[in-house]
Amino acid sequence: MMILRALVRAVLLLFGVSVMVFAATEALPGDAAEARTAGRATAAQLAEMRAATSLDAAVWRRYLEWAAGLLRGDAGVSLISGRPVADVIGQRLPATAALAGAAILVTVPLMLAWAWPAGAGSPAGRLVAAVVTATAAVPQVVVAAALTAVFAGMLAWFPPISLLPADGRPPGLSVLALPTLSLALPAAAYGAMLLRGLVADIVARPYVRDARLRGLPGWRIAAVYVGPFLVAPALRVLAVVAGGLIAATAVVEVMFGYAGLGELLVGAVANRDVPVVQAGAMLAAVAVVLGMLAADLVTVRTDPRRAMT
Repeated sequence: MMILRALVRAVLLLFGVSVMVFAATEALPGDAAEARTAGRATAAQLAEMRAATSLDAAVWRRYLEWAAGLLRGDAGVSLISGRPVADVIGQRLPATAALAGAAILVTVPLMLAWAWPAGAGSPAGRLVAAVVTATAAVPQVVVAAALTAVFAGMLAWFPPISLLPADGRPPGLSVLALPTLSLALPAAAYGAMLLRGLVADIVARPYVRDARLRGLPGWRIAAVYVGPFLVAPALRVLAVVAGGLIAATAVVEVMFGYAGLGELLVGAVANRDVPVVQAGAMLAAVAVVLGMLAADLVTVRTDPRRAMT
């Protein structure tokens, strides 16, 4: 029953997100016809272009056609290039997937490493909590600029611009380093803030205090007495953090000249290429919802509180 509820909730979330994404793109000023002609077309020419691309159809009809296309695996055609949106997205997706994957690999251990001392309540932990809070509050642009100034300017360890190899090879460490850190540091700090309260609650429980009084090493207390209660909420936090991280790739990719999906979406918004924007936004939403669904399913299997009932 809980699995069924999780699946229904995931479907309803995706439906709600699709409505909001469509409404947000509809609220953008202008449209692809105006962007394509740069204001030089007559009213008759604009009307003809809108009719050819169904931009003049009723809003509800366009939403239903778009949603039905997504269910069939058809995201439509780019209003600017005329190419299938799936091809446009697919060309940039591997680069963004590599960047997001590298950022998540850095984010997860860093998030857990910060959440444990931040929630433990020791003097060192309070210092870590202050650092985590400050890091989470710093805008992504400032983090990226600071990392560039230090590691590309002062130390000259990495290039300031992350250009992808022209021959299609996967990006190397030097290309991924600064964009990855720019994404991972704020994401890990935000995730650690979300987990800090839960860690503090768990370590204050009687069985954890008893384990400490019995002289058990800290690693065993963390692995046996605290870890099992953190698995499900950590996965939920990771799902939310991963969604924000994927969305933040747009800023980081533009700043570092990284030719990924985020950079594509920025250009698509500027050109009012609505199908590309909608597909990119839904792709990020699907990643978050699937992550939350996976967390719910893991909770059913692993939550120790359920085993006690």
